[in-house]
Amino acid sequence: MKNKLLLVGGTGFVGSHIALAAGSSFDVVASGRECDVRNADSVAALIARERPDGVVHLAAITTLAESFENPREALDVNFGGVLNVLTALQESGFRGGMLFVSSSEVYGPLFEGDLPVSEERVLKPASPYAVGKIAAEALCHQWSRTANFRIVSTRPFNHIGPGQSVRFAISDFARQVVAIRLGLAEPVIHVGDIDTTRDFTDVRDVVQAYLLLLERGRNGEVYNVCSGIERSIRSMIQRMCEIAGVDVELRSDSARIRPNDQRRVRGDHAKMSADTGWQPAIPIDRTLSDLLDFWSEKLND
Repeated sequence: MKNKLLLVGGTGFVGSHIALAAGSSFDVVASGRECDVRNADSVAALIARERPDGVVHLAAITTLAESFENPREALDVNFGGVLNVLTALQESGFRGGMLFVSSSEVYGPLFEGDLPVSEERVLKPASPYAVGKIAAEALCHQWSRTANFRIVSTRPFNHIGPGQSVRFAISDFARQVVAIRLGLAEPVIHVGDIDTTRDFTDVRDVVQAYLLLLERGRNGEVYNVCSGIERSIRSMIQRMCEIAGVDVELRSDSARIRPNDQRRVRGDHAKMSADTGWQPAIPIDRTLSDLLDFWSEKLND
């Protein structure tokens, strides 16, 4: 019988990719909104019913904007939800490993001299979302010292790939490129400041990192998951247009420009690689091609 892997908040983009990647090795069970992580009884019932051998905690308020609109809810979910899961696991006699998925947002504003960002950098949260993630990381570290199970945390940077919502910029641009190729939209994409850079990793590489951390991550430690490569948003759009074979005008829209937006981001995954052997393996062209194919299927339905 396979060991059971429980994905808390695992019915979305990343969870679906974990289920695909881990399905041959684990019996994967994903909880969604039916389990309110803010409710201790709901979480305890989930753990008691599933009796997992491993847990990946993904449940979170997922965007910065949401956290600013309702900071109390962001903290209730992003911190309180983790406490409820840890408590339920401890009370159930869990002896496996739990991976808490934090975020690179905990680092806060970055400057050229900060790059690439390692786990040793002082954390300077710039949103309620990041505050909740930092608090949950600290909680996981504290519990790792006394709990009877392993707890590892990870700070993923931007991850992209097929299945991602248009709430995230690269997926939205991919959808627009495909719509233009199919003749569903004029060959114009309205953009903000696309000369900012980000560290993009294919979601399928990210989930391989998560599974390795469950197996090999050191108890109480936190790990960056990133490509270590800095790419501008402009270059990503231009490459998708080249792959799709379309000519597109990028038209600047001042309403889309956020004056306080982070200019540059690049992470350092040396610790992750040293402890688990992980390296990002999927070329960026494959990621973008697969994202375009995903939207081609969606828009042709």
